[in-house]
Amino acid sequence: MAEQYLTHGYPVPVTTTLELPGHKIVRHIGIVRGITVRSRGLGPMMVAAVNTMVGGKIEVFVSLCEAAREEAMQFMLTHAREQGANAVIGFRYDATELAQGVTEVLAYGTAVVVEPL
Repeated sequence: MAEQYLTHGYPVPVTTTLELPGHKIVRHIGIVRGITVRSRGLGPMMVAAVNTMVGGKIEVFVSLCEAAREEAMQFMLTHAREQGANAVIGFRYDATELAQGVTEVLAYGTAVVVEPL
């Protein structure tokens, strides 16, 4: 089942599969992407250093990663809507460390126009 995300007030179904259950793909628009680059910053690094000594989940990094993924996804959804899509299939994330403490997060997929069956 596809997740529903809002962009510019419109719901956009997003799925990792190459089809959208209950819908027919009537047009493939092409690849859409959203990218963000984030750094950890000094504050989170100090909190993470303390958490590392104690062990367990490092919540400050989890929050940072979630925020970066959400931002990249919203950029991708905006790109899809600008291209005339009403859904994204084949959705994926990718991340690359550009420098120590600096990470690029990429959200990408195939923009499509779908109609209910």
